[in-house]
Amino acid sequence: MDYSLLVSRLGKQIRDKRVNRGLTQARLAELAGLTRQKVIAVEKGTLSVAMVAYARVLGALDCEFAVIPAAMPTLEELGDLFE
Repeated sequence: MDYSLLVSRLGKQIRDKRVNRGLTQARLAELAGLTRQKVIAVEKGTLSVAMVAYARVLGALDCEFAVIPAAMPTLEELGDLFE
């Protein structure tokens, strides 16, 4: 499984959780002690973002990591890899 796809999925899950909670990126950044630009990078699944930024965002959302078997990529995800 391609690691960039896994990070992209994590970013999407974080964005979905933020939206479901009714938080703006700016408010989440404030809660996590990060800049809004860093939250944007986390939600995009940017590979250069440090693990601590992901952990701070998840903590601000009252969430944690869970290790589960990876699902096969969807056609949409495969297409995104080649953009």
